[in-house]
Amino acid sequence: MKSISTLALATSLTLSLAAVSMPAAAQSERSEQRARRLVAELREDLRPVEDQIRNARFLADLEAGRVSQAQLRAFAGEQYQILINDVRSVAHMVSRFGTEPTGVFFRGNLEGELIARGLFLDFAAALGMTEADLLAYEPRPQGQTYGHYVATMAAYATNAQIAAAFLVNFPVFGENTGRMGAALRNRYGMTAEQTAFFDFFSGLPPTFEPEALAVIAAGLDKGAEPREIKRSARLLQAYEKDFWEAVGRR
Repeated sequence: MKSISTLALATSLTLSLAAVSMPAAAQSERSEQRARRLVAELREDLRPVEDQIRNARFLADLEAGRVSQAQLRAFAGEQYQILINDVRSVAHMVSRFGTEPTGVFFRGNLEGELIARGLFLDFAAALGMTEADLLAYEPRPQGQTYGHYVATMAAYATNAQIAAAFLVNFPVFGENTGRMGAALRNRYGMTAEQTAFFDFFSGLPPTFEPEALAVIAAGLDKGAEPREIKRSARLLQAYEKDFWEAVGRR
C-alpha cells in the first residue's frame, strides 16, 4: 500500500508540474507572436518614412559624386556627435536592463557602439579630421534630434520600447550606410579600411532580431503598452529622417 501511495503522489506531482509549465510555455509563445505582429505592423506603418530616408538627397548626391569635401566633413561631425552620445545612452540602458534575462540585447548593442566609434575615426582621418576636429564641430540641431531621443529612451523608456525602436530603425540606417560605403569607394577613392564603419552597420548580426523580439515579448508580458512601443519607434524613425535631411543641407 505504501509503494502504491508513493507512486500516486509522484504521478500527481508530475501532472501538477506539467499543468504549470504548459500554460507558461503557451504564454511565452503567445507573447512572441504578439511581438512579431506588433513589429510587422510598425514596419508597415513606417514604410513611407523609410522610403523618404532611403531617398535622402544626400545619398543621391553622394552616389553621383556631387557631395563636396566640406559636406563630408560636416557629415562626419554630425555622425560623431551621435556616436559619442549613443555610447553613453546605451551604457545607461545596460545599467538599467543588462542584468535581466534579455539583457544580452543591450550588452551587444553597447559592444557594437564601441567598435563603431573606433572605425569611424578611420573615416574621419581620410577626410583629414582628427578626433579633436570632430569634437570641436558645432552640430546642427536637426542633425542631433536622433541622439537626443535615444538619450531620452535610455532614461525613461521601457526595454520593449527601446528594442522595438532599434529593431525598426537599424535596418534602414544600415541600408544607407552600406550605400555610403560603396559610394565613398567608387566615387571618392576611399579604401575598405577607411569605409569600414559603413560596412559594419550595413548588415545586422543574425541574433539581433530574435534578441530584440525576446525583449519586446518580455515587456509585453510585464504590461508594456503596445501604443507606447509604437510611438517610440515612430519618433526614432522620424529623427533618423531628420539626420539625413540635416546632412544634405549645403
